[in-house]
Amino acid sequence: MASSSAGASSGSSSFPLQNSGSSDGCPQEQNQVVDQRKRKRMISNRESARRSRMRKQKHLDEMMAQVDQLRGENAQILQSTDVTTQHYLSIESENSVLRAQLAELSQRLQSLNEIIGYVSSTSLLFESGDQAGLLGGDDEFMNSWNVSAWMNPPAMALADILMY
Repeated sequence: MASSSAGASSGSSSFPLQNSGSSDGCPQEQNQVVDQRKRKRMISNRESARRSRMRKQKHLDEMMAQVDQLRGENAQILQSTDVTTQHYLSIESENSVLRAQLAELSQRLQSLNEIIGYVSSTSLLFESGDQAGLLGGDDEFMNSWNVSAWMNPPAMALADILMY
């Protein structure tokens, strides 16, 4: 920080060179005043730059904290999405099984309805009086072939169907 009169004249215009009292001021005093003003300005600039760096660092720290928070939220969302996807796939698989069972049970029901229709149409033969003599009349053996047994199958068959 060498001071010279040439350096003082090339300085900023915000600090005009003035003599405090008379126009007969010593050039060394003027240089000291200019040097003191330069030092104050330099110290002020350094302090301003330090505050600016601190603000910048604080802003950077806040942004990094926000990045960490958003990454955490992102991870939670991804985990939730994975769990939901697995649950969806499980439900979809279960629905496929149930659709297959529905198709099979519908086929069985159709077959049973056809059997009931056939038995109903042939039961007229068993119920008519003329035909009773052909089948053995009131024989107990033939009564065990009662048509109502065909119309009301045992309940165990239903449990067998539901095991699939």
